[in-house]
Amino acid sequence: MELDEENIEDQKPRAPCSGLRKELKECILESDCVKKHGIKPESCLHANAEGVDEKCRGVQHAFFECKRSLLDFRTRFRGRKGY
Repeated sequence: MELDEENIEDQKPRAPCSGLRKELKECILESDCVKKHGIKPESCLHANAEGVDEKCRGVQHAFFECKRSLLDFRTRFRGRKGY
């Protein structure tokens, strides 16, 4: 029985911010920066990269805020972001 990569990810316990990470990854891979310009996804995440739309920038900011909330001790009362 062969397992594809998506099924393996679905079986893993849900890590903090994993939903936003997956959404950001898909958004960047579908952006013009990667598809048309042929730039690596990591380089497309930098602030001045062309071809990355506002939706991806919004997801990137939400992912950043989610990761930052993991370091904030107040989140134990409020709960983590990104679920």
